[in-house]
Amino acid sequence: MKTGTNKSAGKKISSKFIYFFGSFGGILFGYDIGVMTGALPFLQNDWGLQGNASVIGWITSAVMFGAIFGGALAGQLSDRLGRRKMILLSALIFIIGSILSGIAPQDGSLYLIAVRTLLGLAVGAASALVPAYMSEMAPARLRGRLSGINQTMIVSGMLLSYVVDYLLKDMPEMIAWRLMLSLAAVPAVILFFGVLHLPESPRFLVRGGKLAEARQVLACIRPESEVEAELMDIQNTARDEQQAKQSTSLSTLMSSKYRYLVTAGVGVAAFQQFQGANAIFYYIPMIVEQATGQAASSQLMWPIIQGIILVLGSLVFLGIADRFNRRTLLTVGGTVMGLSFILPAVLNSLIPGMDPMMIVFFLCIYVAFYSFTWAPLTWVIVGEIFPLAIRGRASGVASSFNWIGSFLVGLLFPIMTATISQAAVFAIFGVICLLGVAFIRNCVPETRGHTLEEIEAAGIRQGEEDGKPVMTH
Repeated sequence: MKTGTNKSAGKKISSKFIYFFGSFGGILFGYDIGVMTGALPFLQNDWGLQGNASVIGWITSAVMFGAIFGGALAGQLSDRLGRRKMILLSALIFIIGSILSGIAPQDGSLYLIAVRTLLGLAVGAASALVPAYMSEMAPARLRGRLSGINQTMIVSGMLLSYVVDYLLKDMPEMIAWRLMLSLAAVPAVILFFGVLHLPESPRFLVRGGKLAEARQVLACIRPESEVEAELMDIQNTARDEQQAKQSTSLSTLMSSKYRYLVTAGVGVAAFQQFQGANAIFYYIPMIVEQATGQAASSQLMWPIIQGIILVLGSLVFLGIADRFNRRTLLTVGGTVMGLSFILPAVLNSLIPGMDPMMIVFFLCIYVAFYSFTWAPLTWVIVGEIFPLAIRGRASGVASSFNWIGSFLVGLLFPIMTATISQAAVFAIFGVICLLGVAFIRNCVPETRGHTLEEIEAAGIRQGEEDGKPVMTH
């Protein structure tokens, strides 16, 4: 394992340390995605929110609402300040937001919504910055696997939150949910001190004219024989962009030069959330409650089961990430996910009185396939498909569309299930899953095994031609 000097820390730093803490931001929004699953039943009882679907939806989805803006802002600022500084700022906001959530005044719904919106700024920033940082640090042959570590961190954060929720479930209601929310500050503190020792992305450094520092970072994470060749590729790309004098306004993103790749990356990010995964992650105790009639607060083992499936799936992805094409995995995953949502509705119409727990069985199948296909690959593609000139801004837009989907699912799911059956709601998500497969087959290029510079060159060329998928193996 090669090591180099990290100027910001004044120490030598290993590539494994860089990859670990580069992806550790996933723990933050993984924890906050999952923590409301267990906290919500106690919060409902403590504040008497049963039956108030709109307030429940807003409290749950406020983080995603803030994340919409956090992703976009972080994308713009990271192109100016660097990925590393913005991750540090995100960790600080996360610490503050977590503590403020835990000390919410009694019956302070508006306060909690506002604080969780602030927390969402940090969550959205992390969701945009971590994939971009990891893709710029990883070599092409390992980029899928290393970027997939981010997904492992996300689902590990979710599982951690489920376990914490379960361990605190016997505490008084008004204390339990407050501790669940405020303990999110712990991984944020760990992230902050870890990132203090990380180097900046070599591609960002080259863009800022800091060639010596970029060479030094590459020496940490590449074999010596590859450093100069990759540095030259990055320089050539940066030089071309400088000569073209491209701005990174929103209009630039949709110019003929970049439209094809931006549409592909943003579309994948949006479909991932509109497919309904977070309806399961946020509301699984309530889903089981509706199916069985038992109290949601007694169903906190189900989130742990879902969390274990997610972690195992992320580990499967690490083993297969660079062995199968991105489009193949997304196609298989999206098809099975869609059928897992649609079949319960079909069976329920064909077999009246069917065991209502059957829908939970199919949800487990959905989670299993989601965990090693759409969940990790969305962020792999977002991290690798955008050209350097627009990567920060485009990653932020993709992240924002992802969080718009997450926000709407979190907000509308309890309202929808209050008016129509759960099976019908999930059938709607199933149709969206199948539409996502059609989008992958027609609008997304294959990127496995190509350097970021190759993806950029081929994608721009194709975008100026006929807009069909390119770089298939």
